[in-house]
Amino acid sequence: MRDRPYPTLAEATRIWTRIGVLSFGGPAGQIALMHRILVEEQRWLGEKRFLHALNYCMLLPGPEAMQLATYIGWLMHRTLGGIIAGTLFVFPGVVAIMALSWVYALYGNVGPVEALFFGLKAAVLAIVVQAVVRIGSRALKNNAMLAIAAASFVAIFGFGVPFPLIILAAGLIGFFGARAGLPAFERGGGHGKVGTVQVDDADTLLGEESPVHTRVNRGWAFRVSAVFLVLWLVPVALLFVLLGPANVFAQIAAFFSVMAVVTFGGAYAVLAYVAQEAVQNFGWLAPGEMLDGLGMAETTPGPLIMVTQFVGFMGAFREAGGLPPLMAGTLGGLLTTWVTFTPCFLWIFLGAPFIERLRDNKVLTAALTAITAAVVGVILNLAVWFGLHVVFDQVRTITAFGLDLDVPVWLTLNGPAAALVVAALVAMFRFRLGPVTVLVACAAAGLAFRLAGVA
Repeated sequence: MRDRPYPTLAEATRIWTRIGVLSFGGPAGQIALMHRILVEEQRWLGEKRFLHALNYCMLLPGPEAMQLATYIGWLMHRTLGGIIAGTLFVFPGVVAIMALSWVYALYGNVGPVEALFFGLKAAVLAIVVQAVVRIGSRALKNNAMLAIAAASFVAIFGFGVPFPLIILAAGLIGFFGARAGLPAFERGGGHGKVGTVQVDDADTLLGEESPVHTRVNRGWAFRVSAVFLVLWLVPVALLFVLLGPANVFAQIAAFFSVMAVVTFGGAYAVLAYVAQEAVQNFGWLAPGEMLDGLGMAETTPGPLIMVTQFVGFMGAFREAGGLPPLMAGTLGGLLTTWVTFTPCFLWIFLGAPFIERLRDNKVLTAALTAITAAVVGVILNLAVWFGLHVVFDQVRTITAFGLDLDVPVWLTLNGPAAALVVAALVAMFRFRLGPVTVLVACAAAGLAFRLAGVA
C-alpha cells in the first residue's frame, strides 16, 4: 500500500549515501542499519522481502551486507540503482582506508601512531574471539556441524590446507548430506528477524508483487554478466600480459580475484587465508601489520573485507618497482578493491532474477549450513594466529604428530599486550561494550602505556 510517492533515483542516492557513511560495526550492524532505514523508516520493502534478499546474499561469496544493498538498489531502481547502492556502500570505506594506509606507510613507526596500533591489536583480537563465539553459537547445532568446524580448524591450522578447498569440501558435505536425507543437514542456514519493528510487505512502497524488471530475462542476464566479467577479468589479464606473473600488480589482481570467488562466511573467515598468503607466501606484510589493517577496517565505515585494500596497498608500496612507493601503494590498494567488489555486482545482477528458484532449495541451504560450520573453525584459526602474534613477541614452528604447528616462545610474553587483550575480552563479554567503544579504549590505553614507558 503506497501512501506517498515512489522515491526518485536522486532521493534514493541520498539514502544510500547516508547508509554508506553510517555503515560501521561489521555485517550484523550494517544489516541492522539497512533494516532500520529501508524497512522501518522509509518502508521501501517489508520484512519478508528483506529477509528473502538477505538469505540469498548469504549464499554468495563476498560481503553479504554490500550485496544486500546492491540487491535492494536493483529492486528499487533497476541496474543503475543497484550500482549506485553498492558503490556508495563501499566508497566511504575506500577513502578512509586509503587515507589511513598513507598515514601508516609514512608514520607507522612513529611513537604515537605505533602506540595506537599496539592498543588496536588487542581490541581486534577480542573482536575476532567474539565472532567465533557468536557464529559458533548459531551454526554448531549438532555433532555433525561440530565435527565440520573441528576438521576445518585442524586442516588450516595443522596442515595449512587452503581456505578455498575447505569451503569447497564443506559445501559438498552439506550438499550430499542433504541429498542423502541425513537429519543433521535438514535445517538450512539463514537469518531470523533482523529489527525490532516488523513491517508487512503489503504496507510498503514495493508491495507484495515483484516489479516487472525483476522477472527473469535471459538476454539481460547474459549482457550484464558479460559486461561485469569484462570489467573484472580483462584488467587482470592485461596485467599478466603486460607486466608478467611475477609483478606485484599481477599477483594482487590474481590473488584477490580468487578471494572474490571463495569469500563465503564473511571477512573473518577469509582473513586467515589472506594473512597466511600475504605474510608467508608473498611477504607483503608482517603478522602484526595484518592486525593493524583489521583495526583500520573495524573503525571505518564499509565492509570489513576492506582490509584487503590495506594489504594490496602495502604489498605494492613495498614492491613499487620504478614507481614512487606511495603511488604504487595507492594503485595497488585501488586494484585490490576493484577485483574484490566488481564480482559482487556480477553475482547480484546475474542471480537475483532467479532468486525464486533458490528460496526453498533445501540442498543449497544445507550446503550453506555446512560452510558456516567450517567458517567457525577457520575463524578460530584466525583468532589463534592473531593471538600468538599479539601476546608473544616471537613465534616458532615445530613439527609434532606430522603437523607443522606455530607455537609461542614463552619467554617473549608481552605483558602489556596480554593485559590489554584480557581487558578487551572482559569489556566485550562481561560488560557487553560495542566494538567501536572497545577499539577506542584500547587505542587510548596503548598511548597511555607508551607514555608510561611500559609498551
